[in-house]
Amino acid sequence: MEFDSDNKSKRIAIFIDALSGGGAEKVMMSLARELVKLGHQPELIVLTNRFDYDKPSEYPVHILYQGDKVKVNGWFDKNKHAKQLTNLIEQLQSTSKYDLFLSNLDDCNRIVSACNFSPCYYIVHNSIEETVRRTRRLGPLKLAYLNQCLDALNGKHLITVSKGIEREIKQYQRIKPASINTIYNPVDVARTQQLAKEEDYDIPKDKYFIHVGRLAKQKRHDILFEAFSEVDEQYKLVCLCNKPNKALKLADKYGIKERLIVPGFKQNPYNWIANAEALVLSSDFEGLGMVLIEAIVCHTVPVSTICPHGPDEILLDDLATNLVKMRDPSALAKALNNALTAEYNLKNAPILSMVRAEKIARQYLKLI
Repeated sequence: MEFDSDNKSKRIAIFIDALSGGGAEKVMMSLARELVKLGHQPELIVLTNRFDYDKPSEYPVHILYQGDKVKVNGWFDKNKHAKQLTNLIEQLQSTSKYDLFLSNLDDCNRIVSACNFSPCYYIVHNSIEETVRRTRRLGPLKLAYLNQCLDALNGKHLITVSKGIEREIKQYQRIKPASINTIYNPVDVARTQQLAKEEDYDIPKDKYFIHVGRLAKQKRHDILFEAFSEVDEQYKLVCLCNKPNKALKLADKYGIKERLIVPGFKQNPYNWIANAEALVLSSDFEGLGMVLIEAIVCHTVPVSTICPHGPDEILLDDLATNLVKMRDPSALAKALNNALTAEYNLKNAPILSMVRAEKIARQYLKLI
């Protein structure tokens, strides 16, 4: 273990509503692992008993509600949940205090903001404005709930996972934070590359492209599938997503159902990424686009829409040619076809030095 200059181990509480198979959850587990390596004491405070990822063993995980049917996104129960969470933290602090609190995702932020934890930082993982636009189409009740979650961030200390999100918040002023700073998501390069070498007999022998992400409108599987219909038929498309049957039904609409492989959620996606011809991100918006960085680490070429926010901060230098206009299947198909023959300097991609896990963990420690 390596301790920081004051030689004192810090105790850090990381709040999240669940450990379902999303990007924010994986990022926070990576941060916690790195904090342990540096000799600190991270602890995950998970509000609901929903786990897709294996429960970590390197550090404590505390679950606020053990029942697997409890929800924390009700309109009128914020104060009730906040009281329960405050009681849990008081119990956990009976022997020693937390030095830092980190909160993630809307439902969790809404509840944590009603507590009196300090110093507490709220991590913004996605484009606020794009989320608002999309939620507006779902009706006034959904939009009102989202606005309640966003209002909870007023006067709070924010951490954004990309410079694009930070610029957006400052520009639109929908949220008026006490402070705002960008800290990229951490990547443990050695661990990722080790996991990329693990055997998985489900990995196809055929040549394939890969998309990693839940089946959600934001991810634009419709654009992806239409683009893939213009890619050489010898290639398959792997989608690591949460709704395989729905993905197959949509793929059938674009005539690529027979070329689609949907193995479902994978604890370790990195060996699948490493064996792909290229990784593709077809989203309308992101927070950072971690899968693009993970592809680079696995020496797999990334191709992406130039959506807000993150891809243009990741695909720099020669990789910038793989950024294409959003919602343009033909442009995406052309970039995928080009990725098969072009040469890229993935080992020296500039983003790798910006997201080293130790560097990111130390940036979080400076918040104390």
